[in-house]
Amino acid sequence: MTTGNGTMKPIAIYYEQPNWFVPLFKEMDARGVPWLKVDARYHQFDAASSELEYSMVFNRMSPSAWQRGVGHGVFYTLNYLKHLEDKGVRVVNGYKAFTTETSKALQLSLLERLGLPYPKARVVNHPSQVLEAAEAIGFPLILKPNIGGSGAGIKKFSSREDLKAAVDGGELYFGIDNVALVQECFTAKDGVITRVEVLGGKFLYAIQIHITGETFDLCPADICKSTRGEELTRIACPVDAPKTGMTVEAYEAPPRVIGHVERIMAEAGIDVGGIEYVIDDRTGRLLYYDINALSNFVSDPERVVGFNPYGRLADYLIAQAANASGERAQAQTPCGEKA
Repeated sequence: MTTGNGTMKPIAIYYEQPNWFVPLFKEMDARGVPWLKVDARYHQFDAASSELEYSMVFNRMSPSAWQRGVGHGVFYTLNYLKHLEDKGVRVVNGYKAFTTETSKALQLSLLERLGLPYPKARVVNHPSQVLEAAEAIGFPLILKPNIGGSGAGIKKFSSREDLKAAVDGGELYFGIDNVALVQECFTAKDGVITRVEVLGGKFLYAIQIHITGETFDLCPADICKSTRGEELTRIACPVDAPKTGMTVEAYEAPPRVIGHVERIMAEAGIDVGGIEYVIDDRTGRLLYYDINALSNFVSDPERVVGFNPYGRLADYLIAQAANASGERAQAQTPCGEKA
């Protein structure tokens, strides 16, 4: 592929969990553009290098990597993304996006800044602070690590006695940055969670997920059945992933929600991602509770939402890379000369 000033340098997809991105890899191969995989698990960079190796980098690092023995990659990635952006490399889901992705505390601050509703919470940095924070929140509540991913480390407590026993027994897990949220526990009305996906910061589609019981682990690509009872083909999560019993259907998100989601993503610097919200059964309030820069699209998307989001994502990445390459070439053209 050329940009008018020669061959475009390869697009880099920087990732940690290869199974999740097989559909995207397939779409990139089908388009015949120069691209390559960059393994975030084993990586290094030269801080002094001025060479631009890639036309664009797509960041697919997961905060939940610590569950797979790659916690070191989370903090490393922040340094790498900043290095790339300082060199002038276009990064999709770059430093700002990943900073937001890896801090639930910052997500709360973002929602507060935008005046949008979210579950009441306190941020703590030591187990000795949990009981006092709980008094301000009330029961039931959940405690969640600041850096989570896929519901990792979240625990529910129904009473002060249960929470105190966990504190006294050293049972609380604050995650790899030793920060946690003490947060009110909501009940999703009708057992429904809504997830809204964006591409290029703009609305792509919405789905409603019908959960079974209490769950904190939500991977849309791991849901294997539609609300109509159809078996869905899981193409982005491992085939041996557990069947959750959850079901999914397309949903027409209200314009007001779409506007909120696009504002959140713009403020977070997230190009590609998803936001989850519920209607709290107890209060009737709409609550935004999770901002994701890493999105595994829904299983069998053509059946569920009517199109292939991986194809649209591939086209978006290619367009972003071409634009970045063209802008870079134009900036390097001497004054008075045609590019």
